[in-house]
Amino acid sequence: MSYALPHCTHKENQEMGVWSLILISCLISFYYILASCATSSEDVDKVYIVYLGHGAAAENDNLITSRSHVRLLANLFESEEEAMGSMVYSYTRSFSGFAAKLNPSRARALAEMEGVVSVFESRMLELHTTRSWDFMGLRLDHDAAVPNFPSIYGDDVIVGILDTGIWPESKSFREEPGMRPIPSSWKGKCIGGNGFDPRTICNRKLIGAKYYVKGFEQQYGPLNTADEAEYRSPRDRLGHGTHTSSTAVGSIVPGASFDGLGLGTARGGEPRARLAVYKVCWSMLGEGKCNEADIMAAFEEAISDGVHVISGSFGMLPPLLPFFAYSISIGSFHAMQKGISVVLSAGNYNPSPEPSFVQNVAPWSISVAASTIDRDFPAKIVLDNNASFMGESLMTKRLKAELASSGTFFGRGRCRPENWMNVSASGKVILCFSTAAGATGELVTSSTAVAAVLTAGGAGLIYVESVGRQIPDIYPIPVVYIDFYQGTKIRHLLGFSPSISVVVTPSKAGVIGTVPAPAVAYFSCRGPSSLSPDILKPDITAPGVNILAAWPPNTPIGLSGERGQLGNWNFLSGTSMSCPHVTGAVALIKSAHPDWSPAMIRSALMTTAYTSDTSSETIRAGGSRKPSDPFDVGAGHMDPVKAMDPGLVYDMTIHDYIIFLCNIGYSTNLIKDLVIPGTFVTCPQFPTTNSDLNYPSITVTDLRRTISVKRTARNVGRERNAIYFARVVSPNGVEVSVWPRVMIFSWFTSENTYYVTMKPTMKSKGKCEFGEIVWSDGFHSVRSPLSVCVNNVDSDRDDTFVNII
Repeated sequence: MSYALPHCTHKENQEMGVWSLILISCLISFYYILASCATSSEDVDKVYIVYLGHGAAAENDNLITSRSHVRLLANLFESEEEAMGSMVYSYTRSFSGFAAKLNPSRARALAEMEGVVSVFESRMLELHTTRSWDFMGLRLDHDAAVPNFPSIYGDDVIVGILDTGIWPESKSFREEPGMRPIPSSWKGKCIGGNGFDPRTICNRKLIGAKYYVKGFEQQYGPLNTADEAEYRSPRDRLGHGTHTSSTAVGSIVPGASFDGLGLGTARGGEPRARLAVYKVCWSMLGEGKCNEADIMAAFEEAISDGVHVISGSFGMLPPLLPFFAYSISIGSFHAMQKGISVVLSAGNYNPSPEPSFVQNVAPWSISVAASTIDRDFPAKIVLDNNASFMGESLMTKRLKAELASSGTFFGRGRCRPENWMNVSASGKVILCFSTAAGATGELVTSSTAVAAVLTAGGAGLIYVESVGRQIPDIYPIPVVYIDFYQGTKIRHLLGFSPSISVVVTPSKAGVIGTVPAPAVAYFSCRGPSSLSPDILKPDITAPGVNILAAWPPNTPIGLSGERGQLGNWNFLSGTSMSCPHVTGAVALIKSAHPDWSPAMIRSALMTTAYTSDTSSETIRAGGSRKPSDPFDVGAGHMDPVKAMDPGLVYDMTIHDYIIFLCNIGYSTNLIKDLVIPGTFVTCPQFPTTNSDLNYPSITVTDLRRTISVKRTARNVGRERNAIYFARVVSPNGVEVSVWPRVMIFSWFTSENTYYVTMKPTMKSKGKCEFGEIVWSDGFHSVRSPLSVCVNNVDSDRDDTFVNII
């Protein structure tokens, strides 16, 4: 059986904490494609991806595989020449498939052909540090928990970044001293192009650079390279890829800062790791657009080139599409089969921390949420009556001006450009509240308020927002963020005297440790997964707020277009920033444990993650005052030092993922098309629960009666003879027991299986509660989060369900 999918798009600007969304309703079954295309002609060609699974020929001869694609496509055209003319990409190396321009009727016909796994339209996906690595314990000094880690590990680990390209002249991509020759396993290369000469740019650090633009151009037309609006090469115009690459594996650079802010030594999690860049996202009116056909091509070549880790900070909002009708899930599945770890961002959603918005939920990849670090940039506000307030800002110069209320310049005090009343605000700092919503109830974002103040000619902005949603940005005017308590007091003072002078003094050095950290960023997409809820997503959280990293020196900084200042370093926020932090940690672990599987590395990160902030309280969920839970942070906040020596790990092989696919409705024959030829494929006679998979977390989304799930732990500690004891924290309303309570490992027994039994002790209709299971040998603590949703109020209802794949 094969499937074709209709078009699904969203628009999301995630740079500097600002996201705008356009959601278009999506359907996910081939049998509804006619309805979804009803507004367009059957004759309109679009780029479709035709996925054929692994493909036996892909292991042998790329030319033979490519010719087979043309022959398959020629069934729909008058000749092979015409079929070749419609071809955009032929995927022949790491999996089999192609992208071609087709009309819906031809796509529908292809979907019905033998051997076709899925046919889906190539959609556009959206793009989703000096202190952050110190915050996580990876210090450069001799007292670090991992002494001199940059000189010990990394030379043979290759990290592939799928993003907007790279600014290769940045100091973050210089060779580290004493780097060995490029590993002989590397099969990739640097491709030249506009402003990119591999002979002078690529080195032992930047060993690969490629770009993929055919899918983008099929949708938007020829790339605009006029006046360096974009580069037809791996060179980065938007800056996003340069930022993520340096965060993950950037070389050590002392004295990095944004105009003095955040001054310190910048570097990635594994500075000695090699970097291969795959440019798949392109500038379109200042926003990054990433076409799925291009993403598929990059995944295919990255796997074939020999990378060890793949990182991608992009995705699409729900409704999520079936795993094998989504380029990222397909690419990461084939990467997993080759032993390559794939790290992906969990996604950003601006309005509020809504549940089930998490993206990139495939169980064979790592999904990363975003959280804060323990650094702030305070700014003192002093009024002429000596009243003083403390806000936060990324402004770099002292400001003295007249303070005015937004009601003087904008209708009903709503700081929006369209509400400007043609009253000049020249020389004035305007006080704006985020809650001054219009008829739609939409909050005023900081970027909207800045645009309004610029329209009125103002000199600065004091922006009032709740503490959990304050993420300072860089703008062409000074912006100070304050909370509602202080904002209300200032507004009352303005009521007594409509004209007050104000002096704002920023702290360029920043302060460390004044507020509890980490806290989950309000924009970070929450779980549970809307596609496979019995697998916890996100997996983990990592720093993603105000991260300082490398930047192209000719790309304006911030959301200010051409008026932004220029520089070599920039602050950005988003799960796009947290994702490369985990990528760097994966590279570090891979370099120390080259024989570990992707599942073992993910397990090491998850089971050593922590859930308390610097004040020893539960990590707060940003955007609210509640403590976070596994749907916010996954297993918790990453601790890369502890992950290097986790004690126990939960491994998963292709056979575990085969059981997962069986459980969600894939047939044996279809799964055989997806896996490497020769892999034994069999499905259980009856579907089992995916809660039983050997995942590092345990999630049960429909507990109606007593059930048991099992896990198998492997000892990877230095001591082969070890005894681990279990400690259980039961979720509220659920009785949890573990058997056996003791696991004994030796030179002859490296693995042990245990069972977790869960019994509901309350009546509930879907309420979710949380606990944990911790195994300890006195030195290691191996923690698995436990998420259980009790659903026994109507326990007599039909248990049958249908999964759409």
